[in-house]
Amino acid sequence: MTKLRKTRIHMSDEVRQHMVELLNRHVTDLTDLFIQTKLAHWNVRGSHFIAYHELFDELAGHLTELTDTVAERVTALGGVAGVPVQDIATQTSLPVWPLQTSQDLSVLQALAERWAVVANSAREAIFKSAEEDPDTSDLFTEVSRQLDKDLWFLEAHLSD
Repeated sequence: MTKLRKTRIHMSDEVRQHMVELLNRHVTDLTDLFIQTKLAHWNVRGSHFIAYHELFDELAGHLTELTDTVAERVTALGGVAGVPVQDIATQTSLPVWPLQTSQDLSVLQALAERWAVVANSAREAIFKSAEEDPDTSDLFTEVSRQLDKDLWFLEAHLSD
């Protein structure tokens, strides 16, 4: 636990600390999801390569924006945003990306599974933060909405 910076936000240090920890867990997962999405983008193969290559790049761009939004809330609350890249592997909720997976449908399946982990976690965070900090809860609603939409794009390529 790092010491919070002073802020004029009227919120107890205990609540701010709780929100910073919750938000930083999502910064870590969003960062890992970004890296895994770029691995998919670079390595996907198959008859629809260019469509998937471009889709994955677009989705990675969404993750950059979401991560920035979540990290900025951490700093607004007086916390330190993120963790060193070396720590992401030990703190992420996501499974390791299967580097040998490159066939388009297998890559889509792996991405959809990981996207669902982060989207569902964001939805849980809406409720975890709602009572203590409605602004953070609203931020998680925004994050969840984008992740759900992007998950829909991935799942639309997979057969039921």
